[in-house]
Amino acid sequence: MTLVIFLGSLLGSMALGIPIAFALLLVSVALMLHLDMFDAQIVAQNLLNGADSFPLMAVPFFMLAGEIMNAGGLSKRIVNIAMALVGHKRGGLGYVAIIASCLLASLSGSAVADAAALAALLVPMMVLAGHNRARSAGLIAAGGIIAPIIPPSIGFIVFGVASGVSISKLFLAGIVPGLMLGVALAVAWWFISRSENVETPPKRSRAEVLRALIEGSWALGLPLIIIFGLKFGIFTPTEAAVVAAVYSLFVSLVIYRELKVSQLYEVILSAAKTTSVVMLLVAAAMVSSWLVTIADLPGQLAAVLEPFMDNPTLLLLVIMLLIILVGTVMDMTPTILILTPVLMPAITQAGIDPVYFGVLFLINTAIGLITPPVGTVLNVVSGVSKLKIEEIVGGVWPFLLAQLTVLFLLVLFPQLVLGPLKFFTG
Repeated sequence: MTLVIFLGSLLGSMALGIPIAFALLLVSVALMLHLDMFDAQIVAQNLLNGADSFPLMAVPFFMLAGEIMNAGGLSKRIVNIAMALVGHKRGGLGYVAIIASCLLASLSGSAVADAAALAALLVPMMVLAGHNRARSAGLIAAGGIIAPIIPPSIGFIVFGVASGVSISKLFLAGIVPGLMLGVALAVAWWFISRSENVETPPKRSRAEVLRALIEGSWALGLPLIIIFGLKFGIFTPTEAAVVAAVYSLFVSLVIYRELKVSQLYEVILSAAKTTSVVMLLVAAAMVSSWLVTIADLPGQLAAVLEPFMDNPTLLLLVIMLLIILVGTVMDMTPTILILTPVLMPAITQAGIDPVYFGVLFLINTAIGLITPPVGTVLNVVSGVSKLKIEEIVGGVWPFLLAQLTVLFLLVLFPQLVLGPLKFFTG
């Protein structure tokens, strides 16, 4: 009965169009009334405690770093590096989009920001060269969801806070799977681009390639600093976020000089607005998470999943299917915040590595960003490229299948995640 009330109040609130943060608070109130323990003070206290977290301080700083990078020219130089390296090859602009997606992912950690920036830069160029507009937009949308997997990742921060799993280990474990998503996109694009007759830009000279690498070296330095610092314990993920914001601000103001001091107010305001949405979601989710624990919903779910507990691979496949279904109707952050406290006890009971599960969970929820009808990244790319959402859905499906294949391989072969994690953590 408790599970029915939880799902009924949540889905009912969403059906009425109530913002997800307030829907979570309504779910909490419904559970408290069902348990005959309603107390407004408990709601307020857990709401404040939910946002009062040192690891969560990384969110506003990574958000700020991403805004500064887009406004300060770092993103543009990343695209220029990829263009200099592979832009002249057959289907080269598609490979540029994929490489740029992976590089930008290591800078911002935001799928929406990366997809919007690349769609604005590359979709017109790809269409002008003769590529199908819907397919080009679909590729860039699929490339955008690599951002939550390769560190720094805001999704991993939220998952780490909700589950109690080491954020540093999550960051390091996401590197190889994130690159695998990029390789899968490249393979899919290779098959698609063979049938297209497009013009390719002329090959850059060695001097031009070297110039692009030198100009973009400051942008490329940031992910190296973050990974090096996390691997050797120089700073925590929260401190890494501060380093990223300060570094990107210095490069944008002093080195590239594309960001003016007068623009800082708008940049900070934009980052603050995005951060406020995430933080309110996290705070509201912590209220419902506390009540989920009190109501023993994880225990009830574990009873449902009991037949699969002896086979971790089968259990993961069932859970991944559940998350895929949820991801079609819910955005990434709410999915993480709602499902993590419910699923983690079952994962622990089955003896599955929580860091490994976190990587699979994040990839799955990231894929949800390009699945209709919600598909946040699809909607962003649709607006930027001026395409109808159904056209982009038609263009994204080959790349969606490629990324689902990677997810399936990671479920079957855990060492693809755990092996590199062991290497990075020593």
